[in-house]
Amino acid sequence: LGLLVKEFLARAKEDFLKKWENPAQNTASLEQFERIRTLGTGSFGRVMLVRHRDTGHHYAMKILDKQKVVKLKQIEHTLNEKRILQAVTFPFLVRLEYSFKDNSNLYMVMEYIPGGEMFSHLRRIGQTPLLPQIPLNLPKYLLHHSGHTKTPLYFGFAKRVKGRTWTLCGTPEYLAPEIILSKGYNKAVDWWALGVLIYEMAAGYPPFFADQPIQIYEKIVSGKGLRDWEHWGNWERDWEEDWGDWERVWDWEKDWE
Repeated sequence: LGLLVKEFLARAKEDFLKKWENPAQNTASLEQFERIRTLGTGSFGRVMLVRHRDTGHHYAMKILDKQKVVKLKQIEHTLNEKRILQAVTFPFLVRLEYSFKDNSNLYMVMEYIPGGEMFSHLRRIGQTPLLPQIPLNLPKYLLHHSGHTKTPLYFGFAKRVKGRTWTLCGTPEYLAPEIILSKGYNKAVDWWALGVLIYEMAAGYPPFFADQPIQIYEKIVSGKGLRDWEHWGNWERDWEEDWGDWERVWDWEKDWE
């Protein structure tokens, strides 16, 4: 199994680099799609459920208003997002199927995942009972018809780096200490974020949270998270058996040596 995974990742990387160096341009047109209904709205536009007139397949069409993108100075981020999405092919990420533009808008036609958000279902059936008044800050994991989750990631601030980077961005609850302390960081911060995700999936809330971002940052840097042990029962013991010591925080200064 390990060999198959390595081979898959090697092929995926090779495919990504080819598409990254030669990004696709205008792979469809608006006339090819029938608009059905609005799925959501955002700062730059909206997402609509559409049907491809020739194939009958349904997609989620992200429509970005060019004027708003320019006004909010998001041109570089928008182009970066599109370039990465058209290059990425991974089973657990929502695919970009088509992209094109006209005089008014930019269009990104994404794979449509009709199952809804995973954590909406978990809350509905009562699988996140601890501290239910605290809103979940987890990424929007969508349920595919196969039962697996897929994530519609935003890659606007993503970039390729070989060493350290110093950009401060991300959801406060998921930031690693080295990001907050402006010491420079690399891909290791993704493992920190994965630990936060696992914690939140099990407990129903993140390990570090507060009313204000600065308070969250203080807790992350100090390592003092919320521990409501009386409600947890055997939670920690059970998860440590499966995941190892999830509380371990590496010495980031030592790791940089």
